[in-house]
Formats: sequence, C-alpha cells, structure tokens
Amino acid sequence: MRLGVNVPNFGPGTDPATLRRWALTVEGLGFDLLMVSDHIAVTPDVAERYPAPFYDPFTTLAWLAGTTRIGLGTTVLIVPYRHPLLVARMAANLNDLSGGRFVLGVGVGWARQEFGALGVPYERRGRLTDEYLTAIRAAWADERDYRSGGIPIWVGGGSEAALRRAVRFGRAWHPLRNTLPWLRETWPRVRQIAGEMGRPVPEFAPRILLRVMESPVTGPDRRAGEGTIEQVAADLGELRRLGATTVVLDPYHEDPGETLHPEAAWEMLAAVRVAADGPLP
Repeated sequence: MRLGVNVPNFGPGTDPATLRRWALTVEGLGFDLLMVSDHIAVTPDVAERYPAPFYDPFTTLAWLAGTTRIGLGTTVLIVPYRHPLLVARMAANLNDLSGGRFVLGVGVGWARQEFGALGVPYERRGRLTDEYLTAIRAAWADERDYRSGGIPIWVGGGSEAALRRAVRFGRAWHPLRNTLPWLRETWPRVRQIAGEMGRPVPEFAPRILLRVMESPVTGPDRRAGEGTIEQVAADLGELRRLGATTVVLDPYHEDPGETLHPEAAWEMLAAVRVAADGPLP
C-alpha cells in the first residue's frame, strides 16, 4: 500500500519556498505521492476554508516535478471549472514532462459562489463532470498529439452518482476524509456497482484526515486518521485489509494559520512514517 500526502497549495504561509520545502520533506520522509487541491476563484465560501493565495495545481505540480521524483497528483481537480480539452492538454503535458508520474484526481466541486463567479451552472456540475471526463479520455486516445501515457483518473465523492462515476471513469475511487465505518460500508457498494455495470472494480485510494493527538479520539464521528498514533496506524492497517492500494494523508485541519507553521504537519507525517515502517496493526 502506497502512502501519499495532500500538500496545502494555499493560505497565508504558502509561497514558492514553502511549497519546495513541503515537496522535499514529503519525499525525504519516504512518501510515494504528493498531491494538491484545486480552486480558481477564491470566493468567500472558498476563502473561509482555503484562503488566498491559491496556487494553481497544474502550475504548482509542473514546477515541483523538477524538485522531486515521487508521484504527483490532484486531490481533487474540479472538472466543470475548465474546458475538457484544456484539462486533457495540461494533464497530458504534465504527465509527459514528469516522466509518467501524474495522477488526475477529480471531483464535481462544492463551492456554489465559485461556480457563480466562473459562470458554470452549479446544478449541472455532475452531468458536466461526466461529459467532460468523456471528452478528456477521447482526447487522450490521440497519443500522437496528447501523449498522455495512460494517466490514471481517481474519482472523488461518496454519493451514488459519484460511485457510478468512479466505476465508469476511474482507475481508482478516491473518497475524501471519511470515517472508517462509512468506508467499510461504502466500498462494497462500489464493487457491487462494478458488477452491475459489467466493468472492472476500480482501485480503492482514499484520502484521510491526519490529526495525531495525545489522547484517543472515540465516538462514531471519529474520522479515519484522527487520534493517537496508534489509532492512525490501526486505521492504516484496516484500510490495507480493505484493499486500499494508496492512502493519501491530509494534515490540514482547515485553520489557515496552520500554513504559517508547516513544521507541525511535518512532525505528524514523520510519526506516521515511522509507524508505517513497522508492522501495521
């Protein structure tokens, strides 16, 4: 099972030097994959959780491709925000220039005000995502031009439509920051949908919260990756037993001030790396 990290590409403490330090830290700790998020217009609903400056994912990853040798990806690119041929071109170029290291994680989006600022109908975001993913895959079929190299698509989301989208388009299903009971219950539904559609079962590649604490976290609302390092290690062991091929750790707790002090996140990641190098529970 590979381990990745969702790196904050936004916030008051984020700048080129910090992004480079993040990349070197993630690679130096032995993680397999570095991923970043996506927003274009930092409208009030976005800024509350992911404030400016917000670095474009394609630009950021293209720059970091020359800094690291690990995998690179988006978690997740909001598909309806850009013309599908633009996404197809940027993703294919990034994959080619990085030596085939790119993963295109995708989602439908949630920020209604941002959709309005971009002139994209919020109510049609699911249908647009399906249409655009179809167009992206069709463009990539032209290997002479796009040279996509078989970019894996990871499909985020937990709705019934998202699960079907993952089976239809995804190399992997990529749910975001859920509880273990929910993941345990929903993953079989993905496999069931694949059987109903007569399609291969996608890989299981969740992104989980990483919040290492001194005291155990209990209760039904505890999300995977939250609690003592022993709880986090146990969660990783459970995800591996469920069949996860990659788990992406998300150390951002939606406090913009965290971006001013990334060392706290690095300490958590180092602790997980040590735990993961031993036998997981």
